[in-house]
Amino acid sequence: MSNDPHPEPAVASTRLDHSPAPAGPSRAATWLAELLGTYVLVLGGVGAALFAADFGASENGTSLGIGFVGVSLAFGLTVVAGAYAWGPISGGHFNPAVTLGLAAAGRVTWASTPSYIASQLLGGVLATSTIVAIGASGNADWLRAATEGGFASNGYGELSPGGFGIGAAIIAEVILTALFVLVILGVTHRTRGTGFAGLAIGLTLTLIHLVSIPIDNTSVNPARSIAAAIYGGSDPFAQLWVFIVFPIVGALIAGVVHRFLLEGRD
Repeated sequence: MSNDPHPEPAVASTRLDHSPAPAGPSRAATWLAELLGTYVLVLGGVGAALFAADFGASENGTSLGIGFVGVSLAFGLTVVAGAYAWGPISGGHFNPAVTLGLAAAGRVTWASTPSYIASQLLGGVLATSTIVAIGASGNADWLRAATEGGFASNGYGELSPGGFGIGAAIIAEVILTALFVLVILGVTHRTRGTGFAGLAIGLTLTLIHLVSIPIDNTSVNPARSIAAAIYGGSDPFAQLWVFIVFPIVGALIAGVVHRFLLEGRD
């Protein structure tokens, strides 16, 4: 997973004819890659939470749901898939907080961030709209229960799976988003990076979800939070600001720390 908006190939080629290097991805391709990556992330993660997390039990009492672990893996696996599929085109951010953190670290320009974020927000909304369309076309009772239950939105207090308050949600979002962005910056470093960056980033997101689903249903991604909250009702929407502001705060902290304390150090 690269975080340059026009990343270099993983393996440089030797050009013997001295012809100009091929142009990088177009802006339209970059925007589409971010839209598709965010779409897959939200469709896979929120879809797993809504369709499969609590699917009931078999006749012998064995749970058929995937639970917290399954949902955590769903979010991580979508990032792995998106990173390798579209990361070479756009850098594979799929998250407004990540984009802003990379800008703070000097990896992307501030001028490029609005188009990245717009693509990510659109991809997230299209994903939850797809989930709504599936529910509306197949099982109206399921859709009603999903929306009345908050549509896998983030929340604190009464909306927290574990009953954690706003302070816990703020701390979790700042710290976990900062750690997520630091990992991204570390594994995609121009000299210390790894070809397995996408896997490392996906597993880190899985770990983050394993820790924080009980706290606030895990954001660390404003696009994911907005996409779910628009179908989650008034209560999740009223709390949405927390899951926009504090992941961004954490990401900016990580970007600054990496740029001034870690960048260029061997």
